[in-house]
Amino acid sequence: MPDLVTVGEGLLRLSPPHGDRLETTDQLDFRVAGAESNVAIAAQRLGVDATWLSKLPDSVLGNRVVAQIRRHGVDVRAVRSEDGRQGTYYLEQGGRPRGTNVIYDRADAAVTTATPEELDTGVIDEAALLFTTGITPALSETLEETTSQLLETADRTGFDLNYRKKLWSPEEARETYDGLLPKVDLLFAPARDTRRILDFSGDAETLARDLRSTYDCETVVVTRGDEGALAWTGEELLEQPTFETETTDPIGTGDAFVGGYLSQELTGRSVGDALQYGAATAALKRTITGDLAVVDEHEVQAVLEDDEGGIDR
Repeated sequence: MPDLVTVGEGLLRLSPPHGDRLETTDQLDFRVAGAESNVAIAAQRLGVDATWLSKLPDSVLGNRVVAQIRRHGVDVRAVRSEDGRQGTYYLEQGGRPRGTNVIYDRADAAVTTATPEELDTGVIDEAALLFTTGITPALSETLEETTSQLLETADRTGFDLNYRKKLWSPEEARETYDGLLPKVDLLFAPARDTRRILDFSGDAETLARDLRSTYDCETVVVTRGDEGALAWTGEELLEQPTFETETTDPIGTGDAFVGGYLSQELTGRSVGDALQYGAATAALKRTITGDLAVVDEHEVQAVLEDDEGGIDR
């Protein structure tokens, strides 16, 4: 019986060396990504039995996604399709003032036609938690309906707003969130998305309280970037600062936080412990190139114990 089942798209990430432009580079780094599989990988590596559900093209590119996710111990249950293509995104990283740019190439990806009837929903019935993000329903009307049905039927659910402006408008997202969030038990909500998309206002505590009362969630975790995270359970209000880190690659930090949090929440630890683990996992992820939190429990514990990084001899 899995502890965690996540549902979402598996992507390929293509990126030139840091500072290079896509239009002039001679090489691209080739990695696997995807918010929900990122969460599954982080949680699995930290002691949770995780399964990832998706739909992929029956191609060598689909094979690459499956192999990479399985490499980290996640049970992959992916429908293979002759129709549809492999979703990709291009990441161009640069310093200020240029910044980092993401270019999606996800149209007509195989996953956009995934229905509950195709997916191995039996594993969801056995799981302690079903988790997905706002990225999944943004990809197609079919996936919006699939997400709604899966959240409706699962015993316990987790959801990260994870708004992506290049996938849909704030108005489209808000309408969909309003339909999905009453079905969510554990909600992860970036403060910026809560204010900008859901039109809530106030500080993080106010956001957490209002989200919980509006959508009747069990627990709400509001993330605040460099300012850390805050959780409201209806009985406890807990805050967690970030851990100091030297950033190599920030992509996937939020997914690492969620994976770290779930690794504790799903093994019976307190919300406070889960917040700490999430923050430490996120800090470690920022030191790693790629979307994946390739970490282990000893590294997370070292962060929690304030063991300064250096050369491990």
